[in-house]
Amino acid sequence: MIAKRLFDIIFSLMAILIFLIPGLLIAFLIILGSKGSAFYIQQRIGKGGKYFGIKKFRTMYKYADRKGLLTVGKRDPRITRIGFFLRRSKLDELPQFINILIGDMSFVGPRPEVKKYVDLYNEDQRKVLSVQPGLTDYASLRYFDENSILSGYEDPEKAYIEKIMPDKILLNLEYIDKMGIWTDLGILFRTFFKIIGIHTK
Repeated sequence: MIAKRLFDIIFSLMAILIFLIPGLLIAFLIILGSKGSAFYIQQRIGKGGKYFGIKKFRTMYKYADRKGLLTVGKRDPRITRIGFFLRRSKLDELPQFINILIGDMSFVGPRPEVKKYVDLYNEDQRKVLSVQPGLTDYASLRYFDENSILSGYEDPEKAYIEKIMPDKILLNLEYIDKMGIWTDLGILFRTFFKIIGIHTK
């Protein structure tokens, strides 16, 4: 675990330095395109059930999250013009390097959920809270285009709660059983290839 934390500190700091200028440009374009902050901070549940503020570039219009926590399809009207690009490219996740650096998250681990959905976990499912949440995981790979998947259901939230969320948790538990440096590196490489459009097994 010490090696994992050391990896997170070194590479999150490197990523922050590398993406500092592009990040400032993204922030400027967000503010230019719609009213509100360039950043969006949402309370999520981390290791041990601890709350923390997950950081993202804002991709929705101000207060749009009050109309629901899930986004559906590629053309959700709550998402700003630049927001579509940021979500598609996953650039909206860049500020989470700060979460990793300060210890809220790791590069690899179960994606943290909001309290509304964590409250639905049974005892076995809550085992995902025994490890540090991450930027990517097995579930992120399987549900890389989750918004489009949800758009195929008449009731997206019901589908998320009854089908997608339980499957994600099973994948998270699988990760916990296999977690280690080589597992993490494999997930990171597969995530990178997924982002640039190269499909892997």
